[in-house]
Amino acid sequence: MTDADLTIDDEIVARARIHAREVCREYDLEIDREALEWEVSTRARRRAGACRWNRSREVATIVLTRQAYERYEWETFAGVVRHELVHAWEFQHFGESGHGTRFREQATRLEAPRHCETFSEPRYVLRCLASACEWSARRHRASKPVKAPDQYRCGQCGHDYEVEHAESGRTWTSASEYGGVKAALGETW
Repeated sequence: MTDADLTIDDEIVARARIHAREVCREYDLEIDREALEWEVSTRARRRAGACRWNRSREVATIVLTRQAYERYEWETFAGVVRHELVHAWEFQHFGESGHGTRFREQATRLEAPRHCETFSEPRYVLRCLASACEWSARRHRASKPVKAPDQYRCGQCGHDYEVEHAESGRTWTSASEYGGVKAALGETW
C-alpha cells in the first residue's frame, strides 16, 4: 500500500492510535492496546465517537466519526479519542462503562471532555407549544416522536409539541401533517 492508497479513514485511525499510545504513556493509563480495535463511522450524525465492548472476546472497539474529524480541529477531536479511551479503560477493567463518578474522575485526569461538541446541524427540532415552556429537542433522524408528535408530549411540561424540518422551516404536529410535509418537500426532504 502506498501513501496514495491511504484514505481519510486510515488517517483517522492512525492519528487516533498514535494519540492513544501517547495518552497511555503520559497519564499512565492501563489499557491493553492489543485488545483495542478501531473503526470509522460515516453514518453517525450526533456522536463523534463511541466505544463498544465485546464481552466474549474481551475487546473494546472505539468507533470515531469521519464527519466530526473533518469538522473539528485536531485538539477537539483528540478530546473525543481520550473520552473513548476512558470508556475502553472502564470496559477492560470493570466489564462496563457509563458516565458516572468513575468515568468523570478518569476523564478529568486525562483532560477528556465529558460531552462532545455538536458537529452537525439537526434535521428536526421539536418545540413545546405551551407559551410558558421553553423545552426543545434536536433530532437527526425521523424517529417516532418526529413522525407522530401527536402520540408524544413535551419532555418538560407534558404539553403538545411541534416538529420543524430545520432546512425548510416547515412544521407539523401530527403523523398526517408529517406525511404532508414530507410529500410537499419531495427530493429536498
